[in-house]
Amino acid sequence: MNTKITAAFLALSLTTGATMAAPGCLKGAAVGGVGGHLAGHHGVIGAAVGCAVGHHMAKKQARQQAAQQAAQQQQLQQQQAANRAAQAPARGSR
Repeated sequence: MNTKITAAFLALSLTTGATMAAPGCLKGAAVGGVGGHLAGHHGVIGAAVGCAVGHHMAKKQARQQAAQQAAQQQQLQQQQAANRAAQAPARGSR
């Protein structure tokens, strides 16, 4: 029994070790660890799942922010193009 737990912990730590520095991982791991502990002393499993969920949510938020910035940039470019088009006849009539 103890060997299975040790093997599971080792496998889990090797798979999540690369993503520990990922955005959202530490925050998710902290919340998941506490939740797992309170749900029946499964803090390590909760931390691993929390890390994965936290990383997913951080990526989702980053994508939303990038899309919002791209939309704002496109809107700004359209406004600038409209301003240039409105000023073009005034320059040609001089």
